[in-house]
Amino acid sequence: MQLMSEKGAAGGGLRERKKRATRAALAEAAVRLAAEHGAEKVTVEAISAAAGVSVRTFFNYFDSRDDAFVVIDADAGARMRRAVLEAPAELSPLAALREAMSAELAEAEQQHELWRLQAEVLHASPHLLARGVGAHMAAEADLADAIALRLRGDGAAGGAGPGLYPRLLAAVASAAIRTSMDHWSAHQEEAAFLDVFHEVFTLLAAGLPAPSA
Repeated sequence: MQLMSEKGAAGGGLRERKKRATRAALAEAAVRLAAEHGAEKVTVEAISAAAGVSVRTFFNYFDSRDDAFVVIDADAGARMRRAVLEAPAELSPLAALREAMSAELAEAEQQHELWRLQAEVLHASPHLLARGVGAHMAAEADLADAIALRLRGDGAAGGAGPGLYPRLLAAVASAAIRTSMDHWSAHQEEAAFLDVFHEVFTLLAAGLPAPSA
């Protein structure tokens, strides 16, 4: 699941909002066409036409056709990294990460169908699935780097990688998103997605205590 949110990048100015809207329209067109016809049968021309833009515009946002299926929002990682680094100092690393992810997932309920279709598209194509896994791992590594920088507090990059704690926290947070989405998908009538998401992070912050009998 690749993060995709307009609210998560609010405040970027009219031009930036238009760019995000165009990218989102292209990604949605690509995923829906691939879900209907199969990714291998979808062309850049068809994606561009469905989104109402030119082929030239498509390549302003994506380096290749496959990127449109996999990289729905290339700026989401940078926004989360910035949010983690700029979060109030009194927040724990876990809380800072929770707030950064929550902002990106603000529209998760509306986008659930598209995420489901994207997952189907990726799993139907081994090479797209591999690219998706690679993109997920890269995003997780970026989060780990941001957590490490926040812990150091000096804004300077370290030379030995982010370390064990940042890597573990980023991986756990990624798993928390997947768990939240899976649970909410099966119990949509019981709670809003963000409520489930925050409950998962509350359990993490408490050290995952066993539920009472």
